[in-house]
Amino acid sequence: MTLDDELDAIFAARDRDDMAPTIAALLPIYERHPENARVLYEVGGAYDTAGEEETAVGFYERAIAAGLEGDLARRCAVQYGSTLRNLGRYAESLEVFARARRQHPGSPSLATLEALTRHAAGETDAAFAGLLDVIADHVDSPDIDRYKAALRGNADYLRARGNEETPVE
Repeated sequence: MTLDDELDAIFAARDRDDMAPTIAALLPIYERHPENARVLYEVGGAYDTAGEEETAVGFYERAIAAGLEGDLARRCAVQYGSTLRNLGRYAESLEVFARARRQHPGSPSLATLEALTRHAAGETDAAFAGLLDVIADHVDSPDIDRYKAALRGNADYLRARGNEETPVE
């Protein structure tokens, strides 16, 4: 069984309401592969799901530094940025999302979770504009298609208007 197969099997069996068995299964793998980017990411994600955000942050940072790539890097950025938001570290969260969106420009999950950080930071106009962009760019239905130009125009207006509230830092 490969390392990826082993990790996949652990996550296929996980119970999001009780992450202790998942963490217990991951820690021996982490001990054997302490610098493996995917292992670091998966351990971080398990701690994050268990509500141990501070622990998760360190694993996410190490996973990124170890060269996490592709879709796993995008997923890590979503989770890392969201965790920083949950910890009230809005500026850091926005930096993570900005960097990840340059690397994965078409990702609706990055854009949507970045909007949540903007909202939490008091940037409500920018948050709503970001969600309008996600809808215009990623929702395909005749009902929405007819109004995509209006959605984009309103998003641009909100971004230009700025936010009358002072962003939280």
